[in-house]
Amino acid sequence: MTGFAPYFALLQINMPEMLSHTTVVGFIILAVLAGFSVFSWAIIYAKWRGFSHARAANGRFLRAFRKAAGLEAVMLASEQFRPAPMVSVFDSGYEEISRQVKSRGTVTNQIALERSLQLGSSEELRKLENNMAWLATTASISPFIGLLGTVIGIIRSFQQLGSQGSTSMRAVGPGISEALVATAIGLFAAIPAGIFYNYFGAQLRDMGARMDDFAMEFMNLAERSFGD
Repeated sequence: MTGFAPYFALLQINMPEMLSHTTVVGFIILAVLAGFSVFSWAIIYAKWRGFSHARAANGRFLRAFRKAAGLEAVMLASEQFRPAPMVSVFDSGYEEISRQVKSRGTVTNQIALERSLQLGSSEELRKLENNMAWLATTASISPFIGLLGTVIGIIRSFQQLGSQGSTSMRAVGPGISEALVATAIGLFAAIPAGIFYNYFGAQLRDMGARMDDFAMEFMNLAERSFGD
């Protein structure tokens, strides 16, 4: 049980009592850190849902795509899979094919088709990447904001120590412990943000690879449908 002693000690911290002695500057710093943490968790929740829905919708659309006899059949069925990022990639490729068939009667420019598919994929990845920079900012900045609050609190504690003429830890201990709360809250905001930024980054790379694979499948179907 001795190994769990630090965790039990954390549970015994009287936060209201510690915060009651915090200065206005300290409260501002804590409020900024709380804002970073709340907004980061909101982004984490939204991204988790977004990636989960995108993976599920992509899987359903890909199964339908592979069963379809041709591009026209996929186009008719794509509306029911509209949230899937792969549908937007398909739309970009299908629009390019429609332009080429309308002007030349067949698909003659494979490079233009590849570019259209790549642009569609990049656009969807940008949407999925939206707000991830905030997680990176929170992970990198929050510990320094917390450290600033701690430094200010420690300076104030030692100033009070000097004015009281006391050298005991009983006099300076409470002020230092209050100051360290800012560092703890800064880490509380930064650690989840850093973890999920890396996790969602891996999800984004995986999604990009899957859309690249889909683009190749699209090209194969286009060649079968419009090849010589």
